[in-house]
Amino acid sequence: MSIELSLESARAQDAADSLRHYRDRFHIPQSDGQEWRYFCGHSLGLMPKSSPAAVENMIAQWRDLAVHGHFRGDDAWLTYHELVRAPMARLVNAKPSEVVAMNALSVNLHLMLASFFRPEGKRCKIVIEKAAFPSDRYAVVSQLKWHGLDPEQHLVEIEQDPDTKLHGIGGLRSYLAEHGDEVALVLWPGVQYVSGERFDVKAVTELCHAVGAIAGFDLAHMVGNIPVNLGDSGADFAAWCCYKYLNSGPGAVSGVFVHSRHHNRDDLVILNGWWSNDVSTRFRMDPDLDPAAGAAAWQISNPPILTLAPLTTTLAIFDEVGMDALREKSLRMTGFMEALIQERLPEAIEIITPSDPNYRGCQLSLRIKQNPDASKAINDALVASNIVSDWRAPDVIRFAPVPLYNTFEDVWHGIRRLEEELRAHA
Repeated sequence: MSIELSLESARAQDAADSLRHYRDRFHIPQSDGQEWRYFCGHSLGLMPKSSPAAVENMIAQWRDLAVHGHFRGDDAWLTYHELVRAPMARLVNAKPSEVVAMNALSVNLHLMLASFFRPEGKRCKIVIEKAAFPSDRYAVVSQLKWHGLDPEQHLVEIEQDPDTKLHGIGGLRSYLAEHGDEVALVLWPGVQYVSGERFDVKAVTELCHAVGAIAGFDLAHMVGNIPVNLGDSGADFAAWCCYKYLNSGPGAVSGVFVHSRHHNRDDLVILNGWWSNDVSTRFRMDPDLDPAAGAAAWQISNPPILTLAPLTTTLAIFDEVGMDALREKSLRMTGFMEALIQERLPEAIEIITPSDPNYRGCQLSLRIKQNPDASKAINDALVASNIVSDWRAPDVIRFAPVPLYNTFEDVWHGIRRLEEELRAHA
């Protein structure tokens, strides 16, 4: 092995890492006194040590103030969701009025589709990528059925490139060039969840708008992973969960972006509830809606306070460290992992994530070349030895070294254990 890929080199990189102290701000799970080497931040991020106190503060407010907790104190529940608006907007480079934290991701996708998928005449198709995250596909299919449309005819799934096994945007470009006048809306990922392939949100948006289609995005695997500039992208809407790279806990509240050009449009149908009403008149209980301004108009119910609380703490961490610094470390960590695999396991492992770092984030997705049927058993063995990767059917093992809490030594040991398990399952 080259000196640059040795355990000593990994430790030296950790010692020189200006972000290394952030790891101490997270709870690292243990088994039998040994810390996990956790590569599953693409599914559920680790818990910041500051999160329990934020939740306990809300519980204490409920205990001590009961209904008056809605209106009293700096953390009054009536406006508590507004505490995350500005830091969330900074994270995705949008105006505060363009973002809101509410509901869960799939619920928010339904709300966005209800407003922005307005089939008319021949323009009645929705385009997604083939092998999209199942929940996204379920949402799109049900929205088509809601409008009386047959998914077999009106759902378009863009295939992967047969040579690269990646989506890119070439297939989308070709389809829109030929059938763009039939497409009402494109729902595209920021990062494809299986392959880890990153997409250019602005480029996809421009393709959609060039043919008159709405551009919407599921950014579950992008926000907190890769810098994104939603305001500059021109995207019509986006939604993302906050329990992956944003480390806000299982079932965490979701984020939503709605471009300012869609605010206060009389012709846009929004599914309303009482939290859609402007806060200044909400408790007048008038029968007619006084719409809240901006993306807040898409709120329906009062926010889930106990799940918002962890988000306030994690966004503070992101504000402190900054996405540029996290991205720089992420590039080095995934590059180190890729180099280890290429040197030690070139005949055994195929990395299906793009090799160009501009087209990937934290995640590297791996396939076992010689014995793909053993992939789940290999992943299970890794997890049993405290190397926590994950497996996606039929044969993909996903590793995501997260710069906030993973180390280069984690990466080194993860690939070493993978090598051992490959030999054991040969």
